[in-house]
Amino acid sequence: MNMKKILALLGLSLAIGLGGCSEKKATEQNTQNAEGASSDKVYRVAMNAAFAPFQWVRTDGKIIGFEIDLVDAMAKEGNFKVEYVNTPWDTLFATLPSGDNDILSSAITITEDRKQAMDFSEPYFEIKQVILVPKGKNVQSIEDIKNLNKVAVTTGTSADAVAQKTLGKTSNKIARFESLPLVLKEVENGGADVAISDSAVVSNYIKNNSDKGFTIVQIQDSAPEFYGMAVRKGDTETLKMVNEALAKVKASGEYDKIYNQYFAQ
Repeated sequence: MNMKKILALLGLSLAIGLGGCSEKKATEQNTQNAEGASSDKVYRVAMNAAFAPFQWVRTDGKIIGFEIDLVDAMAKEGNFKVEYVNTPWDTLFATLPSGDNDILSSAITITEDRKQAMDFSEPYFEIKQVILVPKGKNVQSIEDIKNLNKVAVTTGTSADAVAQKTLGKTSNKIARFESLPLVLKEVENGGADVAISDSAVVSNYIKNNSDKGFTIVQIQDSAPEFYGMAVRKGDTETLKMVNEALAKVKASGEYDKIYNQYFAQ
């Protein structure tokens, strides 16, 4: 082989070697960047921010409330980052399997049906279903709503289930709305005789509207319900992170401080 051919072959080998090294370095760099990005993950926490005092939108557009303060405290204790996403109730659950959101924190009652589609954290709040009764309405028990014309509920909630149980699934007496503010406004305006909703929410509403003469009627056979934060089915890593952070917030006494800020009588 003459010298020119030898030099050409050496040059080709060197070029291939350098190209291989460059490709390897690029791959290593991409891997490092990916690993760095994962450690900086921001968890998207979705809620229907129309359920005071758990979460609602302030006049400046910021979402505030009990659950916001709780998740903020959990993120601090668990050393993770969150951003909040206001989502309509009727599409909220679908955002988990689609990957649009990572955690749902929206006063969601833990039920066996919902457990089939998502995983829940340990409970963080206990409530019961109650009836919001305007002044002048004669309602003493859940059976009395059978004598009314319209009972307002938020679609797809535990209140909706209670109304269906008492009045029938297809009853035209059940007036369904996509958010709690619409439910309350309907009762205020006289479009509905009463509303059914969660005890903490109704108590908060009456507290802030003491001049309107509303009262609460307990539903005698209403079993306690528990709120939990939901994650994608099988997402054990996020579920563990949420549960550990929640446990730390409770153990430190921070949960009680937040609770008393919103619910102390």
